[in-house]
Amino acid sequence: MLKLRSILIFMLCVFLITGCQPKRELEKVPEVIPVKVLKVELKEILEALEYTGNIKAQDEAVVYPKVSGKIMEKVKVDGSPVNKGETIAYIDRDEVGLKFEKASVESPLAGIVGRVYVDIGQNVTAQTPIALVVDMDKVKIDLDTPEKYLPRVSLSQVAKISVDAYPEEEFLGLVTKISPVVDLTTRSAPIEITMDNPQHRLQSGMFAKVRLILAEHKNVPVILKEAVMGKEPDLYVYMVKDNQAILQKVTLGLHQGPYFEVQEGLKEGDLVVIMGQQRLKDNAQVSVEIEEGKE
Repeated sequence: MLKLRSILIFMLCVFLITGCQPKRELEKVPEVIPVKVLKVELKEILEALEYTGNIKAQDEAVVYPKVSGKIMEKVKVDGSPVNKGETIAYIDRDEVGLKFEKASVESPLAGIVGRVYVDIGQNVTAQTPIALVVDMDKVKIDLDTPEKYLPRVSLSQVAKISVDAYPEEEFLGLVTKISPVVDLTTRSAPIEITMDNPQHRLQSGMFAKVRLILAEHKNVPVILKEAVMGKEPDLYVYMVKDNQAILQKVTLGLHQGPYFEVQEGLKEGDLVVIMGQQRLKDNAQVSVEIEEGKE
């Protein structure tokens, strides 16, 4: 009897102690994960080959004298316009027994005297360069294209050129020559890009950056590479709708800098997670910070 009484007292104490504890919530509050998102925008996106090269006049010629002698007069100076056949300098011929008659050094083409290499009184021979004449109405850049890209390069294909002298501008050029022969050492073929240059702003010798456009898509939805997860062909992003993360499969197209073209899976205005997706799972609750669009 005493033993039974002790058991009942113990059970009553346990009931009183547990009964005084606050009730625990039956369900755990869902975790809200902070993420940074970016709106899907429509942009122009390019696939291009990147090159560097030097600008040259499309036509240029080093002028040599036909006779030897001494420079007696310079008619043209650096930067002077010159017509085909016009005199650049005169030479006092040193041929013994001939009647004195100055010999002219003539330009073989119309253009601009880029450089005069001689001074008055200087002795010259038929191997002495007198001047450089350039036609700057058109300029060109010679490049080497890897053979794997040659099937995608064609005449009149567009190239976009930038130079340090005009950092805010972009010049357009066209492919005007494609060599039919691949160099066995470099496995590439020479191509030539030509640009109109009516104001002669592009000068021979300028360093240029060239983008040869292989494909160009305008007004297509793009996302940042930070948003993309997985490996092709199984690529995913997290979209956000009503503060909920949704795992969305996407198909990507062209890639330019930090951007990927979205061919399937997203549209303009969709919110895509670009930071914090490592903690997410499908249908997770999120708090959103919207990132401003990047250029």
